[in-house]
Amino acid sequence: MKDQVYSWRISAQKKAELESEARRKGTSLAQLLDQITADWMHQRRNSRNGDEAEQARIRKRVETVIGSLAGGNPHRASQASQRVREIIRRKHERQRSH
Repeated sequence: MKDQVYSWRISAQKKAELESEARRKGTSLAQLLDQITADWMHQRRNSRNGDEAEQARIRKRVETVIGSLAGGNPHRASQASQRVREIIRRKHERQRSH
């Protein structure tokens, strides 16, 4: 059941082209737009399946290096907030001195 309304602004030229296409197909503008959006959504879903496969390949490649980065400071995460505050403090001091 169609119970929602959506509207948007388009150029007069595009509206005329859509109306012409609807007449050519022997359908209403609303039905034509419904078909166009249904086709577009179907294509998007299909292309996402390809994207999901690509994302799975990327994840597999990335997983080979997860945890392999070494920073040399085992306390870096616990000191992050303190370090960020210090960087901000220094930045503000430099701005005040100019």
